[in-house]
Amino acid sequence: MISLQFLLTALVVVIAPGTGVIYTLALGLGRGRRAALWAALGCTFGIVPHLAAATLGLAAVLHTSALLFTAVKWAGVAYLLYLAWSSLRAGGALNVSAAQTRQPGWVIARRGALINILNPKLSIFFLALLPPFLSGNPATATAEMALLGAVFMAMTFGVFVAYGVFAAAARRWLLGSERAMAWLSRSFAAIFAALAGRLALERA
Repeated sequence: MISLQFLLTALVVVIAPGTGVIYTLALGLGRGRRAALWAALGCTFGIVPHLAAATLGLAAVLHTSALLFTAVKWAGVAYLLYLAWSSLRAGGALNVSAAQTRQPGWVIARRGALINILNPKLSIFFLALLPPFLSGNPATATAEMALLGAVFMAMTFGVFVAYGVFAAAARRWLLGSERAMAWLSRSFAAIFAALAGRLALERA
C-alpha cells in the first residue's frame, strides 16, 4: 500500500509548483518564515475536504454535477483574482515589501486553505491518484485511502515548509532592492491571474 512507487509519485506531485506553493513562496518573501509556515499549514489542511470526498465517493458526484462543479470553480477563479489584486495593492496580503506587516497566523492559514478548498479538480485528482495503490480489499479500502491521504498531507506540509523557509531566507537579500520587491509583487499577481484563467477553462 505505502510503497516506494506511491511515495515517489506523491513527492513528484507535491514538489511541482502549484497554487499552494506560489502562495507559500509569496508569504515567505513578503512576510517571512512565520507567515510561510502558517501558509504551508493552511494549504495542507485545505486538502482534507478533497481527500474526504475522494474517500467517501463524493468526488464522483462533483465530477458528474456540472452545476456544483461550476459553482466551486468560479468561486475559485474569483478568489485567485483577489489574491492577484492583493499582490499588487500596497499593503496587500501578498504584496512583497520591506514593511513586514504582521498578520494573525489563522488568517494566513485560512487563505491558504481556501486556495485548495475552492479547486474542484482536487477531489477528482485524489480519486484518480489513490485507488491504484490500494490493496484491493474492499473491507479496508476506506482505511487505506485515509492512510494514503495522511501520508500525502504530511509530505505536502514538509515540502511546503521547505519552500517557505527558502523564500524567507531569500527575503533578506531582497530587502535592499525596491525594484526587485516590486517585480516580485507583479510576478505573483500575474501568476495568480494566470492560474485563475486556467481554472476558468477547466471542465468537469
